[in-house]
Amino acid sequence: GVAMRSVAASVALALVFGTFSIFLLGEYGSALFVGTPFLMGTLGAWMVHRDGYRGRRTSYVVALIGLCFAGGAFLLFALEGIICIAMAAPLALLLGLLGAALGDSMARVANRPAGSTTAMVIALPVLALLPAISPLPAEVAPVVTQLEIDAAPEAVWPHVIGFAPLPEPEHWLFKAGVAAPVKARIEGEGVGAIRYCEFTTGAFVEPITVWDPPHHLAFDVTEQPPSMRELSIWSTVHAPHIEGGLSSQRGEFRLEALPGGRTRLTGTTWYALDFAPEPYWRLWSDAIVHLIHQRVLEHIANLSEPR
Repeated sequence: GVAMRSVAASVALALVFGTFSIFLLGEYGSALFVGTPFLMGTLGAWMVHRDGYRGRRTSYVVALIGLCFAGGAFLLFALEGIICIAMAAPLALLLGLLGAALGDSMARVANRPAGSTTAMVIALPVLALLPAISPLPAEVAPVVTQLEIDAAPEAVWPHVIGFAPLPEPEHWLFKAGVAAPVKARIEGEGVGAIRYCEFTTGAFVEPITVWDPPHHLAFDVTEQPPSMRELSIWSTVHAPHIEGGLSSQRGEFRLEALPGGRTRLTGTTWYALDFAPEPYWRLWSDAIVHLIHQRVLEHIANLSEPR
């Protein structure tokens, strides 16, 4: 019973602060992804020993169960999808266990400092408010992917500005709902033309800013579709990050002539990420953008190379 109450308290904390941070503050910040799992582990580990110390293993087990139940609750209440919960899990589990170590230490002293736990519970909403009061500007960073194509730049260029539909995506991330490129078309020619790169969730609208055939195509991104369709037990998931969490700013293709009539095709996307801690989430987002680039570049190569 004590363990169940400890788990329930940590899950309730996750739902309260998760809802507060996401829907009231609109922040996917460190208070959500760092403070909440850490405090969950601390609170669960401290509570389970209130009637007598039960061992360090109990602290860690209660913390892990609480984190797993919290993930299930976010899924059950359509607050997040399976893929995003899985991406957050390594960071949340690590911080939850660190919090459990603190809670366990608090429980082992003769005079349990309940005030310390209370102070941390009170402090978390304050930490969550700080990004909203003084938000840090999101860093716009590039992701660069290259591929060598067995065709001259003149043969590659027409498939860069627009390409025929791609085959169905095979990578598991695309099958799980991450937006995958489908085809591209362009209206007009030269600077000011509008390129539409269509994904499984909608179309990117890309006004051309550099038109230098067959060497360089650059564009801004003025509209973009949701970054994914959440994989969930529900048809609709109320996760604001789907629209705006990853914001593409601009992109370009560079075609470099190589000996033997070959081309080095380089695709670059500059994007901002509205998640913290940013270094952790960029590990995921950079890999996904590279995956999208690779799918497009390989398709362009298939269309350009002589059969």
